[in-house]
Amino acid sequence: MKSTARVVVIGGGVVGASVLYHLTKAGWTDVVLVERKQLTAGSTWHAAGGMHTLNGDPNVARLQQYTVNLYKEIEKESGQNCGIHLPGGLMLADTPERLDFLRMAQARGRYLGMHMEMLSMKEAKALNPLLEEKYFVGALYDEDEGSVDPYGVTHAYAICAKKLGAEVYTDTWVTGLNHRPDGTWDVITDQDHTIHAEHVVNAGGLWAREVGRMCGLELPVLAMEHHYLMTEPMDEVIEYNKTMGRELPHIIDFAGEIYARQEGQSILLGTYEQENRPWAAKE
Repeated sequence: MKSTARVVVIGGGVVGASVLYHLTKAGWTDVVLVERKQLTAGSTWHAAGGMHTLNGDPNVARLQQYTVNLYKEIEKESGQNCGIHLPGGLMLADTPERLDFLRMAQARGRYLGMHMEMLSMKEAKALNPLLEEKYFVGALYDEDEGSVDPYGVTHAYAICAKKLGAEVYTDTWVTGLNHRPDGTWDVITDQDHTIHAEHVVNAGGLWAREVGRMCGLELPVLAMEHHYLMTEPMDEVIEYNKTMGRELPHIIDFAGEIYARQEGQSILLGTYEQENRPWAAKE
């Protein structure tokens, strides 16, 4: 384990691994990532992995579009399968007002070079027969939407970063941070080892608040429980794949705050609950 580094990234989820990768791509190769267990051991490994380019903020939409293309690049560069599926996505409008919002999103997307198309519900149902037309008035179709395997993406980032000189230390807990008078940091680990760093990145995810407390910061971060379910293999999915030669497009129902996508021969269905349960209550 190194004793000095320009940057120490704390946390081995997809965010921490992405930070490590982008630092090395920017020429900062004297960087390390420290993970308390294994890569993706926090919330990353069981994330639904949806990829969407629609966003109310054009800058975020552009960033999301960049990410979709980046996953293809790091998969090729690393040799790690990222589980990329791009069957397209349908964003559903239940009211004329929501339909106007999607029309504005389409115009914004075209400005950013995205391939989006407004569809009638008859056209949307032709793409995804599981839809019930009577509950919606129209849809926006984005051909670049899909999903990835978060585990594969994280490892692809790490492999690419290590090729450029980064180091990754797993099964290593950060137990303390000491801020020196000159602005640098001592990153103290449970391996009876300290890394002296110019910069520290808190990518602790579920534990980001606890990492912040190590240097006297109370971050307004609280993990919340969300759920998704997986159906058994469905005949409708199998028949669609056989007949159409492709996967079902993703679905986002804004009014119901529900997303759904194909997973194997099943459907993965998730929601953002109105009354969420904190993963750990704030002290």
